[in-house]
Amino acid sequence: MSIEFKVNGRAARFDGAEDTPLLWYLRDHAGLTGTKFGCGVAACGACTVHVDGRATRSCTLPMSALGGREVTTIEGLADGGALHPVQQAWVAEDVPQCGYCQAGQVMAAVDLLTRVPNPSDDDIATLTNLCRCGTYPRIRKAIKRAAAVLREQGGQA
Repeated sequence: MSIEFKVNGRAARFDGAEDTPLLWYLRDHAGLTGTKFGCGVAACGACTVHVDGRATRSCTLPMSALGGREVTTIEGLADGGALHPVQQAWVAEDVPQCGYCQAGQVMAAVDLLTRVPNPSDDDIATLTNLCRCGTYPRIRKAIKRAAAVLREQGGQA
């Protein structure tokens, strides 16, 4: 079965087993290794990407679900050479410790800010991505910093 979709704005095609998880297409076929394998059961969020603009766990999403859809990975989040405001906030707040979960954390944060431009601590607490290093206070500060920048720019995540 041939599946046609977009990845980071570019046309993509997959001609493999339709139950192949998107994560393994991204890493093994597209060479986009920013999306990480964590648990394989959609619990930890290390594999979070956007599908049609919404945060989605890619480790359990079969390729058969992607026909005609748009996938954005951490590699596609920046605009040319300019980091996305959430990525900039992550750097400014020195969020990563080991960094393994951070691509998924950033993608989840961008989705949150698209839906909730001025998130409260309770809104941020709805994010279910796990960080074994426990950098949650820095993640919260980075999300609030990015939200402020986005509001100043008059844009959305």
